[in-house]
Parts: sequence; C-alpha cells; structure tokens
Amino acid sequence: MRIQRKAYHMSAEKILALGFACIILTGAILLNTPFASANGEKIGFLNALFTATSATSVTGLVTVDIANELTLFGKIIVLLLIQTGGLGFMMMGTIILVVLGRRISLKNRLFIRDTFNTESLSGSVRLVRRGVIFALSLEFIGAAILSIRFIKLYGFASGVGIAIFTSISAFCNAGIDLFGNFESMSRFSNDPLVLITVALLIILGGLGFIVLDDLINKKFQFKKLYLHSKIVLTMTACLLVFGALILYITEIDNVRYWGDRSGLNKILNVSFHSAVLRSAGFSSLNYAYNTNAGKILSVIWMFIGSSPASTGGGIKTTTMFLLLMQTYTVIRANEEIQVFSKTISKKQSLKAIAIVATFLIIVIVGTMFICGFEKNTDRLAIDILYEAMSAIGNVGLSTSDIRSYSVQSQIVLIIIMFVGRVGPLTMAYAIGNSEQGASKIQFPEERIIIG
Repeated sequence: MRIQRKAYHMSAEKILALGFACIILTGAILLNTPFASANGEKIGFLNALFTATSATSVTGLVTVDIANELTLFGKIIVLLLIQTGGLGFMMMGTIILVVLGRRISLKNRLFIRDTFNTESLSGSVRLVRRGVIFALSLEFIGAAILSIRFIKLYGFASGVGIAIFTSISAFCNAGIDLFGNFESMSRFSNDPLVLITVALLIILGGLGFIVLDDLINKKFQFKKLYLHSKIVLTMTACLLVFGALILYITEIDNVRYWGDRSGLNKILNVSFHSAVLRSAGFSSLNYAYNTNAGKILSVIWMFIGSSPASTGGGIKTTTMFLLLMQTYTVIRANEEIQVFSKTISKKQSLKAIAIVATFLIIVIVGTMFICGFEKNTDRLAIDILYEAMSAIGNVGLSTSDIRSYSVQSQIVLIIIMFVGRVGPLTMAYAIGNSEQGASKIQFPEERIIIG
C-alpha cells in the first residue's frame, strides 16, 4: 500500500522572504572572508551581515568604510548585492531564464507579480525585460556623465569604477558610496553636475519600472497614462517640491547646516536633500545638524518613500495617496475614492491602511527596543526614530555613526532593514498562513464607536 504525501507548496511571500535572506547570508559570508578585507583580516560577521543586509535592501546604512576597508572583490560583492536588491532577485532570476531560453512558468509569473506588487499576470515577462533595459541604460548614462567629473579627480580606472558604482547605487536607491571616510557626497556639495545627475538617477529609480514603461509607451502624454502612473508622478512631484520648500524654511537660519553657502547653492543642496530623503542614503550636507522640525519632516518623507515596483522603499507614494484620499472621502461623506475620473476599489484602500499599520508597528517597536539598548547614552529619541525609519524605509540616512550603536541595536536595524525590503505586509503573509483564504463563517454585524 502506497502512502501519498501531500505536496508542500511554498507561498510567493515565503519564497521572496527566504530568497532575500539567502542572498544576504551568502553576501555576508563572502564579505567576511580575508579576500574581501583590505587588511587581510575578516571584518567580523556582524559587520559583514550588516553591510550585506544594507546593500541587498538598498538602504545605505553601513558599519564598514566600503572604500577603504574592502578590496576590489569586496566592493564587487557589495555592488552585486545592490543591483540584485534594487532590481529584485526574482527579476534577476527571470532574466537569466530568458537569456538561457527557458520557458517562464505560471508560478514564476506569479512571483513576478508579487515582486512588482501588480494585480495582473499579463505582460509580466515583458515588463521584466524592459525593466532591466531601463535600469542598465540609465545606469550606463549616469556612469558616463559622472565619469566626466570623477576621472579628473581619481584618474581614469578609479574614476570610471567609482562612476559605475555610484550610478548603480543611485539608481537602485542604495546610497552606498566609494568616497571613503563616511563622507558620502559632502565633497560634491558645490558640484551641480554630480548632485543633479545622482538626484535624477534616484528619482527615476524611485518612479518604478511600470511608470517608466508607461511613459515611454504613451510618449510622455500625461492624459493617456494609467491611473497608477498619474498618481505616482503627481505624488513624486509634490514630495520633491514641498520637501525642498519646507526644508529650506525649517533650516533657513541654521548656520551649522548650511555653512557659508550662497542662495543658489542652498537651493541645489536642499533639492538634493529632498530627493534622497525618500529612499537613498546619499548626503551632501551633515543632516545631523538639521533642526528638530527638519528631522521630523525627514522622518515623514522616509516613511512615504518611493513608488511601487521601484528600487526604493517606504510605504510607497500610492499607499500614501490612497490614505489621504480615503481620509478626504470619509470627511466628504462619499462612498468611493474617485480621482482622475476613475474609481479606486475599497479593497485597495484597505490594503493601504494595513500596510501603513504594519509599517508603523514595526518602526515603533524597533525604536523602543533601540531606545532601551541605548538608554545609557545621550542619544535623543528623535535621532533613534530617524535611524529606525531610515532602516525600514530603506533610505540609509543617519544623524550619527552607526558603528557607535550597540550590537543589540545593530541587530535590530538589520531586522528592520530586511523587513523593509521584503515589505512589512509581505513579511506578515510569509510568517502567517496566507494561503488559508478568507473565512466562510459570517457572524452578526454590530457597530462600535470610532473617534
């Protein structure tokens, strides 16, 4: 008598979470070898794990000076982790299958759909192909422009290498650099060519491949774009403009933040600051000198993040848009969310609320743990919240030296970065049983008091 065993089908959410975990672990093992360390000694597994997590989650928080403490081998590993994390390992895997001429199964298409957080399976492989083409093309153009400046500063070979690394890191919204001494882009705070190029790469990477594809197909005609693209472009423009404007106002008399910069240079740097706030950890000024009002704005912008199916993090621009529109709809006593002559389903607005709730719970709990671990230091709660939000939003900006945090706090940040990259709601699905389906039992309805 043969016993039939029930086949175990792993959900897409579990595969996504485990896939990223395996990539991070592999990267950490490789970075913790003598071949990756400039002095020939291992950098330590915690440092390697933190760096691998930060690179794969395209965050930018680092405990290792990538430029000075890692060899060429180590830098290449970090760059590969950034590219894989930015595009998504399912996207990378799909391209490999396409290049090898392998058929993309329905299961793989489902994974692609969940990776890009789209509703439809149609055109998923085409989207992956075009997404990779967009990414590589924009990274190449960015590297070519940055080489103009970097070759003069670092020589041909080093200049080209740094330009390629910076371009990929910027487009993938990683914020990791090869400038050394944890200075990020402070030496280029007076260089419009570098700051504008990096900012544009960050913005384009943060728009998402779906929007870029739609813009090209519709020949940049706003009226013909999908509703998703219209919302993303509108929210992105508003966040960039209002972020720069509010930051300029909050820091207008902040001499420590500005230094002796002129008016035009202030506009350049505050605009760059507004662009990187939403998902990339580059800094042209010392953001630790921001006023509390500036830090609070930064936390809010990091919370929102970039857009779906992009290289950035956060709750996403569309999620924030739905949350705002749902609030507006309730205030106006309307039944449905209507925007750009379209109606958005209640299911999507409920999902947006769930994403925001899980995101806030994780960052609040993480902040509380870090506050507890750092209770004997003079760190302010606003700065710890800043670090936690930067980690879960995959931003990478920091108001202090991450190396000065305790081991326990660094472990918390590693967990938060990982959850932020996979997605809080996706992570919840992966831990729980997302395949059970909705309950068919209906209980009597009863109203409760709200507000």
